[in-house]
Amino acid sequence: MDGTAIALSARLAGVTLLVLLPLAVLLGRWLAVTRTRFKPWIEGLLALPLVLPPTVVGYYLLVAMGNQSALGRLFEAVVGHALAFSFGGLVFASVLVNVPFAVQPVQRAFESISPDLREAAQCCGLTRWQALWRIELPLAWPGLLSAAVLTFAHTLGEFGVVLMVGGNIPGETQTVAISIYDRTQSFDHASAGAMAALLLVISLVTMAVSYGLVERLMRRRRSA
Repeated sequence: MDGTAIALSARLAGVTLLVLLPLAVLLGRWLAVTRTRFKPWIEGLLALPLVLPPTVVGYYLLVAMGNQSALGRLFEAVVGHALAFSFGGLVFASVLVNVPFAVQPVQRAFESISPDLREAAQCCGLTRWQALWRIELPLAWPGLLSAAVLTFAHTLGEFGVVLMVGGNIPGETQTVAISIYDRTQSFDHASAGAMAALLLVISLVTMAVSYGLVERLMRRRRSA
């Protein structure tokens, strides 16, 4: 059992969630209420990580973070090391790859809120931010919970993009999924099986808890 890789994966999932969830709330809410004709194209762009092969996504991210890119040069000038093949690069890639897993549940939750409530909030003198905080977020809470669970669970098991962008550096970019691959390649099936089983249990428990909490929240809302 590779405890270092497991801890690194949990850290990556936690940081990704902290960075992405607030952005998902803002973007998901905007997509839920906007009427721009470019909305289908924006939604399609955000959903690309769901349909593109991980190697394609990883390749473009690697190019964007390389030393020849403006982002890569800026990061290296500020931090002192390259963005690619670093934990910071993993976080950047993980945030982009998990955008659809975070944004789509949040968007659907905000879409389920009646426009009449937003109009009533304006009539009561609430600003847009006050209405978001006091009315819309409590109503959209099941979607936020689903987004958080999906993002965390997907980050734990991400392989292709992580390998392309971060490589396989123990203690720095070697996540549990890559460690499982390494153990399998070296015929250490006992360790690979133990870590795979751990990921399976974590994923199953998080998804079951998520569905249970959402169902409970929805039942409580209907009975209120």
